[in-house]
Amino acid sequence: MSTVLVTGGNGYIGSHTVISLYENGYDVIIADNLSNSKMEVQNRLEKICGKRFKFYNVDCCDEAALEKVFSENKIDSVIHFAGLKAVGESVRMPLEYYSNNINSMITVCKLMKKYGVNNLVFSSSATVYGMSEDVPFTEESPLGVCTNPYGWTKWMLEQILRDFAKAEPSMKVCLLRYFNPVGAHESGLIGEDPRGIPNNLFPYISKVAGGTLEKLTVFGDDYDTPDGTCIRDYIHVVDLADGHVKAIRYLESHDAGVSLFNLGTGKGTSVKEAVAAFEKACGHEINHVFGPRRPGDIAVCYASTEKAEKELGFVAKYGIDEMCSSCWKWQTMNPEGLSDD
Repeated sequence: MSTVLVTGGNGYIGSHTVISLYENGYDVIIADNLSNSKMEVQNRLEKICGKRFKFYNVDCCDEAALEKVFSENKIDSVIHFAGLKAVGESVRMPLEYYSNNINSMITVCKLMKKYGVNNLVFSSSATVYGMSEDVPFTEESPLGVCTNPYGWTKWMLEQILRDFAKAEPSMKVCLLRYFNPVGAHESGLIGEDPRGIPNNLFPYISKVAGGTLEKLTVFGDDYDTPDGTCIRDYIHVVDLADGHVKAIRYLESHDAGVSLFNLGTGKGTSVKEAVAAFEKACGHEINHVFGPRRPGDIAVCYASTEKAEKELGFVAKYGIDEMCSSCWKWQTMNPEGLSDD
């Protein structure tokens, strides 16, 4: 059985990917420092999978601590999620973002080289395309001028991994550029559980729908789009997790080097459409108001998915209705999120 180390495996996307890996016959080891996740996720994963996964509470920037994970296990592949990820926070805390996101990746690569682990899937982002409005974004679209330190860390890490793979002839790297992950596992046991006020649209809508937050502010209703609100490519987190399993299989069957794929649905949904879909899922209106545009937001952003379909065999199965209904199930089952450790 092939063993995959999932860094940041207690997080939102990481935990869903752990389930998908397990369901596809992989052995999984999780490393997470719990800075933006909770230990309760381990209990929920055990309920879903019927298995307690090997877990290490380590910071990926701590080489000595992370080496323990590599030395104690025969690891075949790594999926690297661990990192700071809030766009607004990155503007306020640029040094922390550059330090954490870049150092954690370099540490992982050093240990992969030392222990002969040659398969790496990296959690990148559509933010690397910057402010370009030439949609849909393909893997060949020019990398734009990123609008925040979080985006720049993804841009820089992609370049670091290209250089690393060039220097290490046996290294296989897959860069996955996500668009907007939303939704939750069908069980309602795991979902997006940010600490503090949510930064992303769907967890915010969920909390307004559930009565935890008073109202949703929609930033801008005067964009050059059919209904005036921004259009984004939302992808169900379970589909996204499936994309990571397909990326691991792709690396296992291909030669060394760097591959690159967008993971999205290839369809755009406006903020107004997203709110309407959530109202349908929860059965009542969601209190929302319109505010000024947010600096750095572009009008339209969605993926071309042709390459992922052709080479990975990846096609998103779920639409916006399933995303909203799974979000609402997660919210109603866990109105206060997961319990603190």
